[in-house]
Amino acid sequence: MKEPADSDRKHMQKALSQAREAAEMGEVPIGAVIVHEDEIIARAHNLRESEQDPTAHAEMLALRKAAKNVGSWRLEGCTIYVTLEPCPMCAGAVQQARLARLVYGAADPKSGAVDSLYSIPADERLNHQLEVEAGVCAEECGRLLREFFADLRG
Repeated sequence: MKEPADSDRKHMQKALSQAREAAEMGEVPIGAVIVHEDEIIARAHNLRESEQDPTAHAEMLALRKAAKNVGSWRLEGCTIYVTLEPCPMCAGAVQQARLARLVYGAADPKSGAVDSLYSIPADERLNHQLEVEAGVCAEECGRLLREFFADLRG
C-alpha cells in the first residue's frame, strides 16, 4: 500500500476533528470534509440522533453544504475526506455529486460501499467514476469508533 500524501493526512485530520465533535454529542463519530484546490469548502459530522434523520450522515451533510457554498450540485474537482468507508447511500451521493476523489480512513466491512461490499465509485455502469484512496489515518479513525462503541456498551 502506498504512503498517503501529506495533504490527504492533513485533511483527514480535519475530518477526524469533526468525528470527535460528533462523539462529544453522543453521535457515532464519523466526520467529513470536502476540499477544492486545497481549501475546505464544507465540513460535517453525523447528526442522525440529534436530528432524528436517517440521512444525516457526515457525507450527506457535507455534500449539501459544499453544493450550497459553490452554488452547484456538481462538485467536480473536489475531494471528500471521510473517516469511515461510506455506506451505499453516501457512496451513491458522492458519485452523483461528480466529485473527483474520495479519501476514507477505516474500512467498514458491514456496510462499506466503496471497497468492502460494493464498489460504487468505480462501477463503470454508472455515468461517473471517481478516484478512491483508502486507509488514510485508518488506525486513528478505527480507534475512535471502537472506543466510542466500547464506552457506549459500558
